[in-house]
Amino acid sequence: MAVEEPPFHAVLTDGDFEVRDYAAAVVAEVTVAGDQNTASSRGFRLLAAYIFGGNHRRESIAMTAPVALKPAGETIPMTAPVSQTREGPNQTWVVRFTMPHAYALASLPRPNDPQVQLRELPPSRQAVLRFSGWALEGAVKARTAELLAKAAAHHLKIAGPVTLAQYDPPWTLWFLRRNEVMAPVAP
Repeated sequence: MAVEEPPFHAVLTDGDFEVRDYAAAVVAEVTVAGDQNTASSRGFRLLAAYIFGGNHRRESIAMTAPVALKPAGETIPMTAPVSQTREGPNQTWVVRFTMPHAYALASLPRPNDPQVQLRELPPSRQAVLRFSGWALEGAVKARTAELLAKAAAHHLKIAGPVTLAQYDPPWTLWFLRRNEVMAPVAP
């Protein structure tokens, strides 16, 4: 089953590290509280309800990948999901689905749940590090440190917090899972 992903152009590749240019995109997002895992699950359920018909047209919208998680209160223009792990059990997070490219903001059905917000994101350049396995908090912290070190080695200036992007359904075996940590790069 093919799932649409946001298109990008890789401008630099170094193993699992890339610098990508993403096009503008339309997203659905919710803000939820809890630790990384709780917020991710709660946000996913709210957004899944929207795309599976929880909207004023009762229209199903195709699932896309990845699901993105980022700390709330930080505005970062991105077309792909953005996230960063924070300390403490009750942080606030934004969970985001990128809408299929066939939709414009004006053509999406209005969400029934007021927690689901629709918005447009401008084009962006992202430093990205791919990794497999479970995206547990410790793994995300370690990969974040690796991403920032590789960005520095390539003389890139990170322009915002790191985002966690998860591409696979929950039943995917741990060693087959595809995850990324991403950060916006200053021009």
